[in-house]
Order: sequence, then C-alpha cells, then structure tokens
Amino acid sequence: MEHRGTQRLETERLILRRFVSEDADAMYKNWAADKEVTKYLTWPSHSSPDVSRFGVEEWVKSYSDDKYYQWAIVFKENGEEPIGSISAVHMDEDIAMVHIGYCIGRTWWHKGIMSEAMKAVMDFFFEEVEVNRIEARHDPRNPNSGKVMEKCGMKYEGTMRSADRNNQGICDACYYALLKSER
Repeated sequence: MEHRGTQRLETERLILRRFVSEDADAMYKNWAADKEVTKYLTWPSHSSPDVSRFGVEEWVKSYSDDKYYQWAIVFKENGEEPIGSISAVHMDEDIAMVHIGYCIGRTWWHKGIMSEAMKAVMDFFFEEVEVNRIEARHDPRNPNSGKVMEKCGMKYEGTMRSADRNNQGICDACYYALLKSER
C-alpha cells in the first residue's frame, strides 16, 4: 500500500477533511452525544464536550502518521461544521486491506450523504493508496448501515454470530467487502 495520510476529498455535496481542534463542539452537538447515533457503535456516546475535545485532539495528533485516515464529513450547505466522521478503523498491510467505520448525525440520516462519503473514501483507497480490499461490518439490527455498504457496491460476505461487541453488548456482525478488481 502507498500511504498518503488523510487527504482532503470533495464530492458534489461534501467535503471530507482532517479534523481540527475547533470541530469538537460540532462533533459533540451533531453526533457524538446522541445515544441513538452511537447505539450500534463500539464507543459510547460522549457525556460532555470535553470527551469530544479529547477525541478530536487525539485525531489531530495522529495526522502526522501517513497511515492514519480519519475524515470529518462536512455537508457543503452547513459551511465548515462537521456532521459525522469516516475512517479506516483497521488495516492489514499484508493483504492490502482497510476496514472502514463511519457515523453521521441523525439530522442527516437517509439523505445519501454517508454513501456519498463512503464512495469518495473507497475511490481514494483504491486509486491513491492502492488498497486491494475494502471491508466494513454492521450489526444486523442496524440494516441501514448495510444499505450504505450495498449502495457503494460492496458485496455481502456473511454474518459472523456473536463475533463483535457494540453498545448493545455482544452482537452478530454482517460483513461486506469490495475488491479493487470488482470495481
């Protein structure tokens, strides 16, 4: 893989960019404090803006590593305020694979925003980083996340039973993936 670090990406409606310290309050307000948004995630909803500030500061420090990929999702109509995030949550260099995780504020659900962001990130990984496999997973009780994956061309590979944990406890994990050769 040819690591490039988190690069600014742009789509018709979105800007995907690095987080900056000033994004912490928007993160807290727009998605991180919402228990409904974090219901199926592996991290709990933030109890205060300080928790979001700490998280954003850690991300900002990590941008010095070219193998670190964490984007703020900005809806152009909102100015520069982030409405969600998308990142490579796991990588396997040996097989040129990235595992993508994402979340977005409830206000922006069901508008095609996450699939638009995901497609841009997938294109970046395939074309710039020379990834061979992109995968993602979701709890089967959160089928809308799977719809994002399908909309991005990912293929359902199977459900692993009691193979994951999220804020609901131990759960099944539905895996999707796309290979570079399948694009």
